[in-house]
Amino acid sequence: MSRSSILVTGGAGYIGSHTVRQLVERGERVVVLDNLSTGYRSAVLGTPLIVGDTGDRDLVARVLQDHAIDTVLHFAAHTIVPESVSDPLKYYRNNTCATHNLLERCDAAGVRRFVFSSTAAVYGIPAEGLAREDSPTLPINPYGASKLMSEWMLRDLAAASSKLRYVVLRYFNVAGSDPGGRIGHSAPTATLLVKVACQVAAGVRPSLSIFGTDYPTPDGTGVRDYIHVEDLASAHLSALDYLQQGGASTTLNCGYGHGYSVREVVKMVERVNGGRALPVAESPRRAGDPPSLVAHAQRIREVLGWVPRFDDLETIVRSQMDWEHRLQREPGLTRN
Repeated sequence: MSRSSILVTGGAGYIGSHTVRQLVERGERVVVLDNLSTGYRSAVLGTPLIVGDTGDRDLVARVLQDHAIDTVLHFAAHTIVPESVSDPLKYYRNNTCATHNLLERCDAAGVRRFVFSSTAAVYGIPAEGLAREDSPTLPINPYGASKLMSEWMLRDLAAASSKLRYVVLRYFNVAGSDPGGRIGHSAPTATLLVKVACQVAAGVRPSLSIFGTDYPTPDGTGVRDYIHVEDLASAHLSALDYLQQGGASTTLNCGYGHGYSVREVVKMVERVNGGRALPVAESPRRAGDPPSLVAHAQRIREVLGWVPRFDDLETIVRSQMDWEHRLQREPGLTRN
């Protein structure tokens, strides 16, 4: 093949599929690699999909060669914090070891650009709940640790390579769905707050659990920086542009720079749902959850020129609620 392609691992999943859609819309040549453990065929909207795992050395090598891959956007990972605490080896195997394999194959194939899906969980519990890119990385759960190890591998490989450059994007709390209603967050057993609250509002789940009401926050519930998935996807395109223009390897926070508490999110879901109260159960804190986690988010704007378009909690919630109603009308969207 004379024209190079972009490989998106985990591109049939929630964040990956939104990024794939934006890449295709602007004319990029994209190939998706996804094992469909949490992703859906329908989410790639016709983009070439290879069903397989990033831990499969032979498959990854073949995909990189057959599709002339020079850029990789790596989303494939397990992402549920409580599960990582109860089953840590699952996270080190899938998130860290599989990333090692992918990086090894990328190095052998001469891949030049790599955008890595990381997490604010690498910070653990930052001072005053605000995380800067240079804040200490002290993860308090295996999910965060598994991602931080992958960051280290990518950093060290790039330092040893004359070709590879990267952008690490540390996500804060992702929420919402495609405003056009084409794709969305479809996993029925998702744990992200906005998704779960909208499922409860739509009658898919019986109630919502608030884990921890005694945190040192204004209303006692956890505070998070919620970023619309559409803005997060566009940050990946900005990162790709940055690397294509010769930008140096860097690590950036992906958030809006302000947070909402769990109770504030619940109130917004109730408002969007016509003022109907959600059935809520208060539960003890979950292991591995920090009281507050908000991004210092100026650097991504300065380095990438990224401008978010959906920094509004009501917009985030409405897009997710619209998607929940579509899932009820079209249950086939979640079949593989």
